Amino acid sequence: MGAVLAALVVVLTGCGSQDPDEGTNGVGRLSATEIEERARKAARGAGSVRLSGSVVSQGRTYRLDMRLTGDGGIGEVLAKGGPRFELLRIGEELYLKAGADFWVHQEQDGGEPADSDLAAARKLEGKYVKVPTGDPAHRQLSGFTDKDVLLEGLIALQGKREKGDREEVDGVRTIEVRAGKGEGGVLSVALVGTPYPLRLERGGGAGVVELTEWDKEFALRAPDEEQVVDYGKNISAGE
Repeated sequence: MGAVLAALVVVLTGCGSQDPDEGTNGVGRLSATEIEERARKAARGAGSVRLSGSVVSQGRTYRLDMRLTGDGGIGEVLAKGGPRFELLRIGEELYLKAGADFWVHQEQDGGEPADSDLAAARKLEGKYVKVPTGDPAHRQLSGFTDKDVLLEGLIALQGKREKGDREEVDGVRTIEVRAGKGEGGVLSVALVGTPYPLRLERGGGAGVVELTEWDKEFALRAPDEEQVVDYGKNISAGE
């Protein structure tokens, strides 16, 4: 009996002293501020990432699904209450692809669209429109395809940093960095492999995004010439 009790004590002692960071990359042992810094550094050093989720900016909600590299990006954007459109950027060359509803909105000047507006929109549907660099929309839309700009803007925690729960994001063990007791945002950082940020709950209910496919290579290819058309006007990106 004494031997059994001794063995049980050893087992229980071993369970109680188990290191929660065993088998991890070790960032869980760092302070919340240090974990955030490691995550930002990892994000900056990555060649690519997929960003998906919802973002609230200037009172408008956008749903994003973008694949980003250091030299461009591709994906789709859906503004709440507005049409969906696709973006492709390679270097300075920016292309926009959208359905007829998007182009009808561009053509009409309030009220019901004219027949000519509908006809013009149908011609543009499913085509890539190259956005001139001088068009004000070029700068705004390019922001959706700029990895560094988008990540820097999204990973913006506000308030005192504290370590939060240990959870999993898509099967990967994570640790939270909570800002302002969660009101200023919650960043979930990978505890396995490179400490990439995997999920972000933005402060003030400004959206939730997931960051996946870090450093997964993909090619950006310009559309075929026959798929590209010239809109000939400035594009409204804010409505």
